[in-house]
Amino acid sequence: MSDSRMMKLGVLISDVGVHPAAWLDPSTPLGGEISFPLYLELARRAEAGKLDFFFVADTLASRTGDMAGVMRQCAYTAHFEPLTLMAALAAGTSHIGLAATISSTYSEPYNAARQFASLDHISGGRAGWNVVTTAYAPAAANFGRDMHADHGQRYKRANEFVDVVNGLWDSWSDDAFVRDRQSGVHFDPERRYPLEHKGEFFAVKGPLNVPRPPQGRPVAISAGGSEPGKELAARTSEVVFSVDRDLPSALAYYKDLKGRMAKHGRAPHELAVMTALNPFVGETDEEAQEAFAALQARIHPDVGRAILSVDLDVDLRGLPVDEPIPDGVLPSGTNATKSYFDMMTQAMRERPLTMRELYEASAASRGGMNAIVGSPKTIADRMEEWFSAGATDGFMVRIPYLPLGLEKFVKLVVPELQKRGLFRKEYSGSTLRDHLGLARPSNRH
Repeated sequence: MSDSRMMKLGVLISDVGVHPAAWLDPSTPLGGEISFPLYLELARRAEAGKLDFFFVADTLASRTGDMAGVMRQCAYTAHFEPLTLMAALAAGTSHIGLAATISSTYSEPYNAARQFASLDHISGGRAGWNVVTTAYAPAAANFGRDMHADHGQRYKRANEFVDVVNGLWDSWSDDAFVRDRQSGVHFDPERRYPLEHKGEFFAVKGPLNVPRPPQGRPVAISAGGSEPGKELAARTSEVVFSVDRDLPSALAYYKDLKGRMAKHGRAPHELAVMTALNPFVGETDEEAQEAFAALQARIHPDVGRAILSVDLDVDLRGLPVDEPIPDGVLPSGTNATKSYFDMMTQAMRERPLTMRELYEASAASRGGMNAIVGSPKTIADRMEEWFSAGATDGFMVRIPYLPLGLEKFVKLVVPELQKRGLFRKEYSGSTLRDHLGLARPSNRH
């Protein structure tokens, strides 16, 4: 089975784990969120497992506001800027893809194009760029803005942002830099293409002052959950992170997203859907359940309230944690992350949930309710079921606590997938596009 037909696996790293109580677990290193040696160890461990790419989440505002409970959190308080980190990790790895987040709301496309083209050159063609519209409203104040743009406006800007960045990466033909010392010609001006873009949000002349990236374009990644998000993904993305609660909803999402591509002149195989998966791995189901329960018990109620207040875009301070959340407390919509909001409100419609039940479910799987706790066989069974059913092309593995959670996944789950013929045993190429089975885009000029 070729890499393009096998399950795709990326690993998402956030602080010392995506679980909000990860830093309280004795196995996690204090200060690990700003430890480069730890991140290098993690990237090398993921590469040893032959994973497709290593992805670092990001936010543009520290979660240190006046919401009760934030002082008890580690997540999104202080961490590395991801592009700087990825450039450093490129020197310490050789095959694994390196993907980082960039905000289309609070970045300029010329800077983004330069940064990711540089990372692609530095890494030898292993860069991926995750375009986000930034859901967290307090970020606006860090960029001289009085208001955070609404959801629809952020996506309009994102569409133009992606087009400008892609255009800048086509500033030069692959063979534009002839570097002929005898003739004294460094580049061929006939193979240079200024962009001359003037749009609603950006005016960018170009060309980019970096040669065309080794991959042509770094791999485009997004998380298309809302309607505008799915449209942007169908038109421009090559990897999409999806968050699905169950197999039927995953099947519906997959069919919906792939079905939107034809109107943009794209084939379904040009985009990989990777479902978020939060695995809590143990040698046995019982061992995994015990470790999971211990981590859940470390969530302070104030932290739980703070998490839900951000995701549900409402202040939940003062509400009791062991009583159902009252009707009328939640807003009808959100200007934050719509996919998480919709998923959690749907769960509440299905049955009354207490504050504790909802924040524990959210903490386990960041809103997706797709945590899986068990042995390597239990976890591989779920992954194989969804993959074989055609509900996903692979998984975005969100490690709950580090480094032990990643070590267990690589040492226990990956061999089980390899044994079943679902995942590679060796890399067959050197670029992220090779790993994902994606063609190198030609220069549109």
